[in-house]
Amino acid sequence: MYLTSNCEQTIIQMKKYLPLALRIVIAIILIQTLRFKFTAHPDSVYIFQKIGLEPIGRISIGILELIAGILVLIPKTVWAGALLTLGLIGGAIMLHLTQLGIEVNNDGGMLFITAVVTFILAAIVLFIYKKDIPIIGKKL
Repeated sequence: MYLTSNCEQTIIQMKKYLPLALRIVIAIILIQTLRFKFTAHPDSVYIFQKIGLEPIGRISIGILELIAGILVLIPKTVWAGALLTLGLIGGAIMLHLTQLGIEVNNDGGMLFITAVVTFILAAIVLFIYKKDIPIIGKKL
């Protein structure tokens, strides 16, 4: 009986804190990459030149990633931040697969792997918060 109670408490705590932890990880990933975009780091400039979006695309996507990182941390807008993250990172993944390649500037594929991890986490968060989506969330 005691073990069951401890297990139940652990599960309750995980259900409470895991979504917050996932949201924080997504925000950290999104926001820490902004220094590269906003300071015109050579790797960031290279990537956006290769896809033909330098400098407007680099700055614009950086602003959208900042917005997504903030939205995913605010309880009422988690769903919007996760959805925006899915769109932005989904686009990045597609560009890696079609134009950039998995490995960019000998990074060992870390940028691509980070994008895939962020995409998966955002999908999980959106699933967790699906009932908060206006109009369609109430029906789910």
